[in-house]
Amino acid sequence: MLAAALHPYAPGLVVSTKAGEVRPGPHQWRVLGHPDYLRQQAELSLRRLRLERVELFQLHRVDPKVPLEDQIGALRQLQDEGKVRHIGLSEVTVAQIEQARAVAPIASVQNKYGLDDRRYEPELAHCEREGIAFIAWKPLAGAARPAAGGALARIAAETGAKPAQVALAWLLHRSPVIMPIPGTSSVGHLRANMAAERIALDEKQLALLDEG
Repeated sequence: MLAAALHPYAPGLVVSTKAGEVRPGPHQWRVLGHPDYLRQQAELSLRRLRLERVELFQLHRVDPKVPLEDQIGALRQLQDEGKVRHIGLSEVTVAQIEQARAVAPIASVQNKYGLDDRRYEPELAHCEREGIAFIAWKPLAGAARPAAGGALARIAAETGAKPAQVALAWLLHRSPVIMPIPGTSSVGHLRANMAAERIALDEKQLALLDEG
């Protein structure tokens, strides 16, 4: 679908994809990090996306049944062959990030993160120190219906923005390495999300949101 909509790709457009899970049925996902499977999925991605090289190829999940060094080693081999430019990880700890970096450079970490879910604060801090992009997925959990009288609702009223826009603006202020990836199903929703970039939060507002 991406290739049908966007190919030939505009200069500078970064196309990213992942591998490391299989879907045996509806709403079913199973981790699979065998090196041969990761290579197969990378090759299929290149074909389906009509690319010579995937700019960012991420390990969808760490497979506990396969040594992480072997999983990253497969991606490093693809990188050495010129089929992958950058390697990323998803849902990982600081220890796993460093374990992976012993095998190959890591460009990104995609962990769930937002106002209502900050369990990966140590990983965000580590990425910021090391200059690794932190891709925050599902960043708007809880932002659609914020608690009445809570910081998010109050600041949305102060700024004239939607709570979801304030939540995204907070993320963009939170760290220079954060790249939020909110889902969307319409152009209007996409434009509303993009407008969050123009919301300026003052120190008091940021402090209130930081406190939760």
